[in-house]
Order: sequence, then structure tokens, then C-alpha cells
Amino acid sequence: MINGKKVIVVMPAFRAAKTVEMTWDALPHAIVDYVLLVDDASNDGTARVARSLGINVRVHEENRGYGANQKTCYDAALATDADIVVMVHPDYQYEPRLVTAMAAMIESGVYDAVLGSRILGGQALAGGMPVWKYVANRALTLFENLMLGAKLSEYHTGYRAFSRTLLERSRWRECSNDFVFDNEMLAQIILGEFRLGEISVPTKYFDDASSINFARSVRYGFGVLRVSVAGLLWRVGIRWETRFARLGDAGLRQ
Repeated sequence: MINGKKVIVVMPAFRAAKTVEMTWDALPHAIVDYVLLVDDASNDGTARVARSLGINVRVHEENRGYGANQKTCYDAALATDADIVVMVHPDYQYEPRLVTAMAAMIESGVYDAVLGSRILGGQALAGGMPVWKYVANRALTLFENLMLGAKLSEYHTGYRAFSRTLLERSRWRECSNDFVFDNEMLAQIILGEFRLGEISVPTKYFDDASSINFARSVRYGFGVLRVSVAGLLWRVGIRWETRFARLGDAGLRQ
């Protein structure tokens, strides 16, 4: 806990058997009350390894997708009376020790959500991010900032922390079950006028770290463009989409 606030770490996992122990060991267990791993039908023993470490595990019997995995994570976290939920990928690409800093930013009451940015600090390429991914990240982030009226350093990090209030009042259950879930949820946070902060996070790229291939990345990129344009249309009042409103706000633009 942090000042009486219950901290839950959720791990959306797929084929993370080789890295989940490193991630678990680096978590700040002194402040983390509960860790949940959701295994999206891995075939490498991810769930078995996680259970051997004492991690609470849920398993999808069939692969549902990255977004669907997160939905299971957040529903389960809310059911455990979480006050602060931090998503940590179990592939050890992001620094788990920074859970403390991210959770504290939520606990302070200053932010509803916090992103761990690979771009702040300027070490993404030094950490092994492929050049083509870095260029795509920068280009898509520029476009999204223009469309959504924000000034984030990046939109594509998988390291995120949320307050219970945000998870209860945003429409993440209406987002995609695929990788673009992250982008849709972030658009909801921005357009819903939740308070959003960033923190610099070092990243590591290595053989066992998870990463989508080029073809999936292209599909994700087009999904990002679609979400960004939809967000712009919502901002200027041309098109109303309930997923961009807070729960209870559905009548505001009718």
C-alpha cells in the first residue's frame, strides 16, 4: 500500500515463461499488495512458471488478444478493491522498480493516469528500440498530438498506471480486443479530460522481450490513425462516440 491505498500490479502475458521471474523479482513488493497475471493461452508454460512464483494467475483458454487480456486484468483488479492499478508487461522490457514512482503519482491525487515513457530521457534507441519503430513512434505520436490536442512524448508505451476512479468512469470495455486497445483507451483518457502524467522509463529490447512483427505493426499504425481522426471529429463536434465520454456523460453532446 501507499498511504493506505491498495496497489495492484496486473501483467497481461503471452509466452512470457522466460522473463516473468525477472519481472517478478524486480517488483517493489513492499508497496504492491497483489499481483495478477492473465495468460492469453500461451504454449510455453507461462502460467505454470507464474504460479510457482506465487503470482495469482488467470488463463484464457483461447487466445483473445492483447486488449481482451487487459480487460480481464482490469476487471479482476477492480474486483480486488484496488485503489491503484499498474500494468507491467512480464517480458522485463520496462523497469518494474518504477511501479513505486508511478503508483505514488496516482496516490498523490494529482493524476488519474500515468504513462511510463520510453522517449522522455532520450534513451529509447540506446535501449535497443529498432530505428524503424522509433521513427514510427515519433511520427504517430506527432499526428496523435495534433488530432487529440495533447502534448504527450509517446502514446505507445505498455507501462501504465490508473486510479480506480478512472477505471470506473472510462469506457475501456468498449475498446478493441487487439493491440489498438492501448491507443483507444489513451484517447478516452485525453478526450475524457482525465489528468494524465508521464515519467521517464528506461527500456530493454532483447530476444525474449515480446514485440509485434512488422505486419502487425502496420495494422496497428492504421488503427492508430483511425482512432486519432475519430478523436478529432469528436473534439470538433462532428461525430459523437460514447467510448470517448466518461460514464454518465452520454447526453452531453446530444
